[in-house]
Amino acid sequence: MTGPSDEASLIEKLYEYGEQLNNAKDKSQNVKHYQGIIDAAKTSVEAKQLAAQLIPKFFKFFPDLFGPALDAHIDLVEEEQELGVRVQAIRGLPLFCSDTPGNIGTIIDNLVQIIGSEEFVERDAAHKALMSLLRQDVKASLATLFKHIGVVEELSADIGIHEKVVNFIRDKVLPIKSELLKPQEEMERYITNLIQKSLEDVTGKEFWMFMEFLKSLSLFGDRPPPE
Repeated sequence: MTGPSDEASLIEKLYEYGEQLNNAKDKSQNVKHYQGIIDAAKTSVEAKQLAAQLIPKFFKFFPDLFGPALDAHIDLVEEEQELGVRVQAIRGLPLFCSDTPGNIGTIIDNLVQIIGSEEFVERDAAHKALMSLLRQDVKASLATLFKHIGVVEELSADIGIHEKVVNFIRDKVLPIKSELLKPQEEMERYITNLIQKSLEDVTGKEFWMFMEFLKSLSLFGDRPPPE
C-alpha cells in the first residue's frame, strides 16, 4: 500500500513523463516514460485518470507497446469503482484509431458495451467516441456496428446490445447521413448492403425503420429499395 508521499511522487513523475514526451522531437525514443505511464494505470485513482489521458495521446509513437497500452486502457474503461476514470478513458478511445485504423473494430466492440449505461455522462462519452470513429472511418465503423445487430450471442452475452446498437444507429447515425455517407453513391450502396444483410435479425418495427431510411436515399429516389 502506498502512502501519501509515494502517491504524490508518482503523480509528479507522470506529469514529468507527459511533459517530456510533449517536448521530445522523437517521442519514440522515450519508451521508458511511456511504459511508466502504462504501469501507472494499475495504481491510484488520480494516477489512473492521468494515465487515461496520456496513454492514448502518445499511443501512436510506440508500436512495440501497442498491445500492453491498449490492454491497460481498456482496463481503465472497465474500472468498476471510479466513474471519472471510466469517462476519461472512454473519451480517449478514438485516439487509438487515428493512426492505426485496424483498431476500430476492437474499440467499437468495447464502446457498444457502454452505450446503454445508466450513467448519462458515461453513455454520452461513448456516443461521442462512436461518432468520432464514424467520422474517422465510416466504412469500418458501420461494418462493426452492424455486426452487433446480427447474431449477438456470438459477440456478447448481453443480448440487449442489439437493441442499443439499433437505437444508436437510428438516433445518431441515420439523421446525419448526408454528412457521413460520402462519396454519396458509393456509401449509400455500402450502407444498403449492410442493412440488407441485417434484416433477418431485426424486429418488425426495426425492419420498417430501416426500410424508411433506405427510401430516403437518393440512390433509390422514388423507387423502392431492392428486396
